[in-house]
Amino acid sequence: MTAIAQQAGSNTAETHPSLTTQSCTSSGCTDDDTSIVLDANWRWLYEVGTSTNCYTGNSWDEAICSDPETCASNCALGGADYTGTYGITADTDSFTLKLVTEGAYSTNIGSRVYVMESDDTYKAYKLLNQEFTFDVDVSNLDCGLNGALYFVDMDTDGGMSRFSGNAAGAKYGTGYCDAQCPQDLKFISGEANILNWTASATDSNSGTGEYGSCCAEMDIWESNSISNVYTSHPCSVTSSAGGSYRCESETECGSGESRYDGVCDKDGCDFNPYRMGNQTFFGPGSDYTIDTTKSSLL
Repeated sequence: MTAIAQQAGSNTAETHPSLTTQSCTSSGCTDDDTSIVLDANWRWLYEVGTSTNCYTGNSWDEAICSDPETCASNCALGGADYTGTYGITADTDSFTLKLVTEGAYSTNIGSRVYVMESDDTYKAYKLLNQEFTFDVDVSNLDCGLNGALYFVDMDTDGGMSRFSGNAAGAKYGTGYCDAQCPQDLKFISGEANILNWTASATDSNSGTGEYGSCCAEMDIWESNSISNVYTSHPCSVTSSAGGSYRCESETECGSGESRYDGVCDKDGCDFNPYRMGNQTFFGPGSDYTIDTTKSSLL
């Protein structure tokens, strides 16, 4: 019997919001027919053939998810109502992410989206000797919030080719990894992350499992209207096929007191203009070089 992990749900159709991007050379720019997709961790996860939740609040249904493989076989990822549930809107060549969205059935906080090259493949950016330019509006992001744009070494198909059971793939936003080796992901390497799952004491929708999903990370934009930082996070390991690497112990994942023993540099090497002495570079108002009350081209 072959287990099918992270099945593609059929209760709600998945339609990616279109987002036109451009590729430019010295001779000019051409439009790219790209789109965005919501990360799998935000999606409705339900039992195949029913509408029963596999995961409610920050707990798994043990009757459906008795072990990682069975859970993967039994559960499907739902298509997303991008605007109504998640507060994500796209308009030709721009998109907006709302922090809090009051939906018909739940309150959603935050989101994470990826650029798609095709309906089932993430856009991979090879930026050596190239520029990456974007406009950003952080005027409504107060102190303590983080509007981030960054690159991570994910599998471009969401892990479908490496993990034979993954039938959802990039189309449903699977395969996330970063240098924090996040352990709050519901599925890692095609298996449910239910072993030693601990519900969060402070987040009613989250928890952590035994495994983490690690990969190199380059933060080119982490910001609110008050401050910003650029950070590189290398890792000492990669999977044999590239893409995400599954850490399987507290030491390897860099959890708790083992933060500096893990396979990735969680702190990273960062640059913050204010800390480096330029205290009028970035902030709200005309006294700053970058006035965050306005949209900025970066």
